[in-house]
Amino acid sequence: MHRFVRFSKVLALIATAASAQTFPSKPVSLIVPYPAGGLSDVIARKVNTSLGKALGQPVLVENLGGASGSIAAQKVLAAPSDGYQLFQGSPNELILAPLAISAVKYKSEDFRQVHRIALAPMAILARADLPASNADELVAYAIKAAKDGKSMTYGSVGIGSFYHLLGEQMSKTLNSPMLHVPYKGIADVVKDLLGGQVDIFITPYGAPQAELAKTGKIKFVAVLSPQRQPLVPQVPSTTESKGLLKTFTAEIGTGYFVKRDTPEPVVSALHKGLQAVLGDAEVKTGLVALGQEPAPLQTLDAADKAFVAEMVTYRAMAKSINLQPQ
Repeated sequence: MHRFVRFSKVLALIATAASAQTFPSKPVSLIVPYPAGGLSDVIARKVNTSLGKALGQPVLVENLGGASGSIAAQKVLAAPSDGYQLFQGSPNELILAPLAISAVKYKSEDFRQVHRIALAPMAILARADLPASNADELVAYAIKAAKDGKSMTYGSVGIGSFYHLLGEQMSKTLNSPMLHVPYKGIADVVKDLLGGQVDIFITPYGAPQAELAKTGKIKFVAVLSPQRQPLVPQVPSTTESKGLLKTFTAEIGTGYFVKRDTPEPVVSALHKGLQAVLGDAEVKTGLVALGQEPAPLQTLDAADKAFVAEMVTYRAMAKSINLQPQ
């Protein structure tokens, strides 16, 4: 009986190795942890066709929002470790969600980054009629609102998300309470910004948000990069502030991840495909038009080390605001 079990395990390993060598032999699912229409979804749809060409199989975008992106992450972990479930993620879902949501049982270390695709500049967006057009005016508004007993509201894509942490960090910097309003995805927050139901949203942004601002439907208060950004050159940086938000800067990367125990030949095939994507001029132009900075090419080892370094950074950030799982 023991020999049979051992033999079965050997056969399974041989079958897995053979499958890995022929990867992919069917369509690959690109799991996006937010609803359709948001920036993450748009990025995925800039990438999937090019990646499909590189892999020789279609790459199908699948949106699954909720719980700060952790529902989608858990789906990937529940699937076989065969590379057919590729996760488009960031520290939001893979580092912060396990720290913020008690129902999340996975660890950041369960995932391996195959390649970063882009780095996103951040901005403070606001409802169109918010009486603030730069960081200093926003500080004055937030402090006055708190004193009047009507704390400024800020949206995020979920409790424990990077955008939630940035809101808490801002509140702490201003020494004034701000009310957190969590949503399932960027598109949902922007919808309520348009309706005036929420005051601000600290978020990555792209061409759709820039267009809404151009038509006066929402407002850019400030970008969180050290300098102004090409997509919205008229918007001041927080570093131009003379007050409390002068050092309030941030950016976040988007990458592609698989389960940590995915066979090396599969990971290598995906890595090679993503490097081809980053060499696709049309994809790079599309990412830049969205306000993204296409990632430089990186080895598999460098991609993994970058993710490990992010774990240290984001866990320290969560600790600094005393983030507790709920």
